[in-house]
Amino acid sequence: MILYAIDEMWGIGPMTLRISELLTAAELRAWARRCGDSRASARAYAIANALEGSDRAEAARLAGLERQALRDAVLRYNAEGVSGLFDRPRGRRPEWLTESEQATLAATILKGPKPEVDGVCTWTREALAIWISAEFGKTVHPSSLSRILRRMGMSRQKARQVHPKTDPEAQERFQKKGFATL
Repeated sequence: MILYAIDEMWGIGPMTLRISELLTAAELRAWARRCGDSRASARAYAIANALEGSDRAEAARLAGLERQALRDAVLRYNAEGVSGLFDRPRGRRPEWLTESEQATLAATILKGPKPEVDGVCTWTREALAIWISAEFGKTVHPSSLSRILRRMGMSRQKARQVHPKTDPEAQERFQKKGFATL
């Protein structure tokens, strides 16, 4: 372990922080060159500078960090090794619709609307937002619905509209003969 002097903070006088000697400065620099994460590389370079004897301010400045960021990086490096130099994953906001609500929404979309009940011939994002509000009591903006549909493996694109009183037999006759005969 190498002792690393920390500047006076909060009036308690100079303190020392030990830097673990898991890797030498040269090995740390080599790791930083190939790690692929610029922020982790900067932290590794700062620690390598400190291992070579630079003071905290100079070691941090050369790597493009603040002194406090270097101190935090040293603490994480000591505890976790080089894996501690990577950023922590940030938390995600919970899904607006629960899994059961998403399953219900998917089944409703795949089944298609009933014009007499739902009041629409095809599902649009706006119509789905209104349906979600009525069904689950949750407000969803139509553009946010695109994101929800994408996560569910669906597209916001819709099929061509079909009139509820369409005659499938007339369509089939038209496709066979080229014109509609009644």
